[in-house]
Amino acid sequence: MDRAGDVQRLQRLLGGEHTAWLLDRARRRMELGKPLAGTVTLTDASQDQRRAVERLLGRRAGAGMSLTVSLDEIDAMLRTSGASPDGLDAAVRLLVGDVSDRVAQAAAEAAVWSDVHAPLDALVTRRPELATWRSWLNSTGMLRRVATNPDAAVALVADLVRVLDVLPSAGVALGRLAAATAGDAHALDDARPLATLSLAAARVLRGAPPAGDGSAAERRTAWAAVGVHRDELSSSVLCLGLPGGVATATGRILAVAREAGEPCVLTLRQLGRDRADLGVGDGLVWVCENPIVLASAADELAHRCPPLVCVNGQPSAAVVRLLDLLAIGGAHFTYHGDFDWGGIRIGNGLRERLPWRPWRFDVRAYRAVLACVTGGELAGRPVDATWDADLRPALEHHGVRVDEELVLADLIGDLANGHPADTDGSARPGSSTV
Repeated sequence: MDRAGDVQRLQRLLGGEHTAWLLDRARRRMELGKPLAGTVTLTDASQDQRRAVERLLGRRAGAGMSLTVSLDEIDAMLRTSGASPDGLDAAVRLLVGDVSDRVAQAAAEAAVWSDVHAPLDALVTRRPELATWRSWLNSTGMLRRVATNPDAAVALVADLVRVLDVLPSAGVALGRLAAATAGDAHALDDARPLATLSLAAARVLRGAPPAGDGSAAERRTAWAAVGVHRDELSSSVLCLGLPGGVATATGRILAVAREAGEPCVLTLRQLGRDRADLGVGDGLVWVCENPIVLASAADELAHRCPPLVCVNGQPSAAVVRLLDLLAIGGAHFTYHGDFDWGGIRIGNGLRERLPWRPWRFDVRAYRAVLACVTGGELAGRPVDATWDADLRPALEHHGVRVDEELVLADLIGDLANGHPADTDGSARPGSSTV
């Protein structure tokens, strides 16, 4: 075969300026894995383009503004004329070079990425609670967005599985977790690929959507919910009235603060991994959501306030550690939070870790307080209260948010009495029944 002659002849037939559109249409079909059959149409064809097709086919190309050409006719002409015995497909390749098969490439690429994702699928099989996160990875293509190529993604997925296999944690510093799972103490720093993917999973594990609001506070909250803290000093917990003791420095700090009737801020480091000499034993621990409750209790009750812990929104690692240590020591708990969807979620999260009974925080209390105060508009995504099936319907029905600040007097009164009160205001015994 005279390849040079073939190319020259095909250039005259198909390689000119006025048949370039036809060659391009054929090439694109081949790239998409479509057969070179049927027709192609060029709208607003010029006279030069029309004459070029007439010369190619040896007949008039019709009238009108658009120009329609049969690819089957061109294929047959090329074969019978000898210009391209193997037809239009061979002619296109001879003129433009190798034509990539995009469909085959896409299929091969999809197979590669499927293999990359396989360890994550195995992880979700072991831990179905991560299914929402796994679906989010698919819908957003996040893994492919943060990994530069499949090889990088394989290494990233291996690190990711190691991170998630140890979450939630009883308490670990972020840098330590990164070093232990990825061999790089900064691998979980903000905006790093491993942090992006791990944080999304952490949010799902705490019952939130995979995508956060982008704020530093939200990222700290998400990590804290699975027992990960930035360091042992930045995570803290606010408490009041814990008796403390003399056996440890933390116990002595608590004892001095209680005697003075002052709130105490404990860091995660101060709580350590032992019981920290908290002095509560099997007594009742009161838990509130907002610092205003604890501050007001210090103002009005001082050293007479019973043990009170503030979670201050989503519990930090230090809050979780303190509550865990108190539970290990035999303490039982009563909890009050904001009557809104965020408050319900915090209550649900606490209840997953330790049993508590409502402290004016059930549907009876909600209905009672609506008769006395004017709350704000309830907004956000509804959620069931795991301790009271009737609370969500009541919140949805009334559509009113009640913050703890609006019921401070009742809460301080309960603390002064030393017993959580029923909705009608009568004191209940302090023994725990969960």
